[in-house]
Amino acid sequence: MNGDPRLYRLLSSLDIAYEYIEHPPAPTIEIAKQYWAGHDATHCKNLFFRNHKGNQHYLVLLDCNRNMDIHGIEKILKQGKLSFASAERMDKYLGVQPGSVTPFGLINDTNHHVIVFIDSNLQHSVRLSFHPCINTASLIIKRDDLIKFLQYTGNEYQWVDLY
Repeated sequence: MNGDPRLYRLLSSLDIAYEYIEHPPAPTIEIAKQYWAGHDATHCKNLFFRNHKGNQHYLVLLDCNRNMDIHGIEKILKQGKLSFASAERMDKYLGVQPGSVTPFGLINDTNHHVIVFIDSNLQHSVRLSFHPCINTASLIIKRDDLIKFLQYTGNEYQWVDLY
């Protein structure tokens, strides 16, 4: 399986079942959509931001079919001016490269630095999909198992109305 072996061991230890989909590199939603066809899940867009001081980072999870501009997210999250985090910051806090951002990267955020915002509309989804820290595969898990995973990592998270 593609991705971080620690992730698969952790999911197993947490009794989180997953459907594994291997595919060619899919660094964008547009590319990934062609490999998700026929799978019963809400496929997620995962955006990684930093605040203007660079001392706080945010992971925003939303339905991949939704578009959000950074200024709209700034207003909703009320965290000040945001910008997309650099590749170096993605690696430092999530252990991922651009095009592979995922909540599963939180296994690398041992200091619980990253705050997660989850779009409230995802509460209506039974199953969600994310990359397993690499963009050559996708994992589908139950929404409740995402919450179980976030509770395990210890990262602060909250549901927000993004639109």
